[in-house]
Amino acid sequence: MKSIRELYKIGKGPSSSHTMGPARAAELFRQEHPEADAFQVILYGSLSKTGIGHGTDRVLQEVLAPLPTEIIFSRENVPGSHPNTLDFIAWKDGSEIARLRVESIGGGDIRIEGRKDVIGEEVYPENSFAEIADYCKWRYISTLSEYVEINEGPEIWDFLAEVWAAMKKSIEDGLNATGTLPGGLGVQRKAKYLLQQELATEVPQVRECRIICAYAYAVSEQNADNGTIVTAPTCGACGVLPAVLRYFQETRHVGDDVILRGLATAGIIGSLTKRNASISGAECGCQAEVGTACSMAAAALAEMYGLNIDQVEYAAEMAMEHHLGLTCDPIGGLVQIPCIERNAVAAMRAMNACNLSYFLCGTRNISYDMVCKAMYETGLNLSHQYKETSEGGLARMYDRRRGRKVIKST
Repeated sequence: MKSIRELYKIGKGPSSSHTMGPARAAELFRQEHPEADAFQVILYGSLSKTGIGHGTDRVLQEVLAPLPTEIIFSRENVPGSHPNTLDFIAWKDGSEIARLRVESIGGGDIRIEGRKDVIGEEVYPENSFAEIADYCKWRYISTLSEYVEINEGPEIWDFLAEVWAAMKKSIEDGLNATGTLPGGLGVQRKAKYLLQQELATEVPQVRECRIICAYAYAVSEQNADNGTIVTAPTCGACGVLPAVLRYFQETRHVGDDVILRGLATAGIIGSLTKRNASISGAECGCQAEVGTACSMAAAALAEMYGLNIDQVEYAAEMAMEHHLGLTCDPIGGLVQIPCIERNAVAAMRAMNACNLSYFLCGTRNISYDMVCKAMYETGLNLSHQYKETSEGGLARMYDRRRGRKVIKST
């Protein structure tokens, strides 16, 4: 399994698969062909259908500037390829000099046709939660954060400290911002409003919901506004984990060292899902993005509360199990509706899953490996209309009611 460094990426939104991945590929292609005087990029699948709303064309133009770049939104299917596939073509003096096919596989990672894996080296010998649990039992390792340090080395804590600092800043920036998000839907920022709506008669349960949701909204709104966030595991699901981590730190009065242990544990869950299933909404729907984020957050909470590895697994499993079948149907191809609100709801579900795992762990029948496999199979069997194409679900209903497209190509 890859390092958790490959999971957490600090970058700009709104989409790890539609902007971060293509930008990474464009930078690589340009470096390899400095002699080119023009570029052409052909987008397929989900990249073609929601690329304008996600800003794929914009980011490609920015990376390849000042050279002229033609973006083609193809309706052609590419059999056997990831739904987020794109072709780069380099031109010089009117002739094609190079071509490269790239798949943006989620979380900002790319896979290049005919080349060795560019994501990173294998760090963990174990590739399932069962294998990890067995190893920890054999070595008398009581926490997943300790397991992470053994494999990644003590320098992983400096990396996670940077990740946590970026997460906290995205919350603060989101809480301090107001106005309307770009894209044409007229979505108002709500994070600051939520934070300020304290009632004199507010009970603790309502306050917890309001505060956690405000934090999740803050990060997700920053993402939607092309702000800097951390993929956890993706841009579209970036608000879940930071929200629960910050709320835990504020209410439990713990230092950053405790939070970093939570991040390490969450990283293991996200990396397992990334390896054995998918974190791509275009491949497996939103269950792969927000469902994974909810599992990561639930596992992080269980670790920080001092629960054992079995309870951590149960928290993560329960969080994913109740996101199975969740579709990805963004209105207008924008990471706004239902994405922002969904991050807040998933943050609350992570709290619930962690709490239930404390009481019910000994009664469980489902492993995390099992629910991860189920998520992947469910995702592959979902109709393409519900996998980040904006052709079904909420996206279709919204357009039908107004008789128009929300985002139009220019």
